[in-house]
Amino acid sequence: MSVAPIPCRIEPRQVGRIWGRRWLDPLFAETEELSEPVGEVWLTGEECLFADGPYAGKPLGRTWKEMPANWKGSQLQKEQTFPILAKFLFTDLKLSVQVHPDDAYAARHEASGARGKTEMWYVVRSWQDAEVYVGLEPGVDSRALRDSLADGSVETRLNRIPVNDGDTIYVPAGTVHTIGPGLVICEIQETSDLTYRLYDYGRTDANGQPRELHLEKALAVARFGQSVAGKTTPATCLRGPVELTYLAACRHFAAERWRFMEPVNVSGSKKHFDLLIFLEGSGDLIAGGSRRKFSHGEIWFVPADCGRFRLEPAVDTTLLCSYVPELGEFPEALAKQGLRPRQIAGFLYE
Repeated sequence: MSVAPIPCRIEPRQVGRIWGRRWLDPLFAETEELSEPVGEVWLTGEECLFADGPYAGKPLGRTWKEMPANWKGSQLQKEQTFPILAKFLFTDLKLSVQVHPDDAYAARHEASGARGKTEMWYVVRSWQDAEVYVGLEPGVDSRALRDSLADGSVETRLNRIPVNDGDTIYVPAGTVHTIGPGLVICEIQETSDLTYRLYDYGRTDANGQPRELHLEKALAVARFGQSVAGKTTPATCLRGPVELTYLAACRHFAAERWRFMEPVNVSGSKKHFDLLIFLEGSGDLIAGGSRRKFSHGEIWFVPADCGRFRLEPAVDTTLLCSYVPELGEFPEALAKQGLRPRQIAGFLYE
């Protein structure tokens, strides 16, 4: 069946977490105080529903399997599951100290088809003294890490990184990490929910039992020694009326920040779909002869072959654009944007 490609909005799905918040501003300021803490809002989970367009009411995971090539993009035809999981995180407490496996380990030790988890965090909003811990300090080995877990001093073995609005952190698989309270983060990652907990600050579940740890698996996948994990060095250029900043890119995903206050004509790539994650602003999206409203906190799926569409902001607007890049061609494309090799090295991870 031929389905004309057109940008479509996806409904987010709230996920309760013990470390989450009961209010979701600034992205969902209209939400009343919640009865239970919400830590994550999944934007592209398999169960998230298309809000409009030809797939309205259908879940993303099932829809991906039946999407035609001109929706997915020429380089993504062999992907069996939707390749990018985008989320908002709202932290009121620290997350557990944790680590994610890479693809090879997940394929060997987890359910069939499991993926590892490389991710990036974009800080949407930070409150006073906000911080993350990413990667082990130099010289920390498996024995030292075990000892610090036993005596509760594990944070002293991690690299502490103070963060502010607009910072980007790259977290490759195998990086031991945690996120502190007082943060709203946009997380972009491989589609995977595999997390191995090392330490959980003595917290208990709904039944009063200590939450499960995964110590042996975590130690098996943890990376010791030098790591590229940490803050990226974004690079900014102008593309028409858009101030475009490249935040992070690897073989699993790329992320750009767009800031604009004038109308923008956008052309998709036939090689991949795009995700537009609106952080600030509102306005109209015009495509296929229709005019629809966009607003902060929304995510829109832009099919690979949708052609040109237009964003007309009513106020200053900021969004993140995420996609799966073709790394072999990516540096050359960046150079054509006027970026120098040293700038590209600040955010591109091969």
